[in-house]
Amino acid sequence: MEWKLFADLAEIAGGREIDVAAEPGDTVGDALDALLEAHPDLRDRVIADGEVADHINVLRNGQNVRRDGGMDTTLDAGDELALFPPVSGGAVGR
Repeated sequence: MEWKLFADLAEIAGGREIDVAAEPGDTVGDALDALLEAHPDLRDRVIADGEVADHINVLRNGQNVRRDGGMDTTLDAGDELALFPPVSGGAVGR
């Protein structure tokens, strides 16, 4: 499986697209564990009190997993996984 990482998460991991040892039938949580094992510097940014931090969005095929099965969501072949930290900014035009 492949994770797409955005903003500072991509910087911490050293890339926007990270392959991990997860397969169809594994869970989103398994895939996240594999990502954090391969890139332990992400752990402090993604995990708080043993859970995915509230401000981190975990997406499977563009849908937030918190609304659909959580980290126990089973992966299918071809699934797209993404991690989004909170993003802000952009200047207001005058």
